[in-house]
Amino acid sequence: MTPEAAGFLDKARQLLADAEAMLTIALTEAAGRTAYLAGFHAAQAFIFEKRGRTFKTHSGVQAEFARLVKDDPRCDIALRRFLGRTYNLKAIADYETDPRSRITSAQAQEAVEMAARFVAAVTALIEP
Repeated sequence: MTPEAAGFLDKARQLLADAEAMLTIALTEAAGRTAYLAGFHAAQAFIFEKRGRTFKTHSGVQAEFARLVKDDPRCDIALRRFLGRTYNLKAIADYETDPRSRITSAQAQEAVEMAARFVAAVTALIEP
């Protein structure tokens, strides 16, 4: 594994641990956002390993990751959709001001669990 990819995976694992800790003190919006960022960095690791470069935008990372795993049987549909689905949580946490637009505890918990699965799956894709 390249040092760059290893750095992205280390960051992903750190963010995942942070998101798990946030859940324990009911910081659901922060946990949802951070779960997405853990996946984002894991995807960057995979992209760097495959392409030797990274993408600067969230949409670029999401699209390139989806393209690279499109036909890979090790990456099921839930993993392929993870980045797009949890980006919505990041957007709620970062931009929504309506008090009715909140990330629930259940949504945050699901996002963190999927982030853990995503980071583990991407690590396995890089280190077969």
